[in-house]
Amino acid sequence: MKRQTHPFDIFSGKTGGFTLLELLVVMVIIGLLAGLVAPRYFSQVGKSEVKVAHAQIAAFDSALDQYRLDVGHYPDTDPGLASLLERPAGEPRWAGPYLKKQIPPDPWGNAYVYRMPGEHGEYDLFSFGSDGRPGGSGEAADITNW
Repeated sequence: MKRQTHPFDIFSGKTGGFTLLELLVVMVIIGLLAGLVAPRYFSQVGKSEVKVAHAQIAAFDSALDQYRLDVGHYPDTDPGLASLLERPAGEPRWAGPYLKKQIPPDPWGNAYVYRMPGEHGEYDLFSFGSDGRPGGSGEAADITNW
C-alpha cells in the first residue's frame, strides 16, 4: 500500500499541521497589514458620506427651485422641506410632490436644516456634518448650499 504524502512533507519532513509559532507569525503579519489598510479604508468612508450629503443637498436645491417656479416663492421654514412632498395649506399652485422619496436624514443620521429666509441666500439648507454641531473642520465641517 502506497503512503499518502502531505503537501508540506516535501519542504519540512513534517507529517501534518502548523506549529504554534508559525500560526503566531501569520497572525502578526495579518495584523500589520490590517493596521496599514484599515485607516485608508475608513478615511474613504468618511469622504463618501460628505459626497452623499453634497448630492442630497443638490437634489433638494433642484426640488426647491421647481417648487418656487410653481408656487412663486420658496417654502417657509415651517413646514420646510416637508412641503416638497405634501401640499402646504394655502398653496393652490403647488404641483408636487417634488421628490420621489421621503426626505432622508443626512449620512450621519441628523435632519437637514432648512431656513427661509436665509442668511446666505434666499434660503439656507445645510447639514452640521459628522459631529452634528455648527462649524467644525474636515468631515465634521458643515455642508451647505451656499
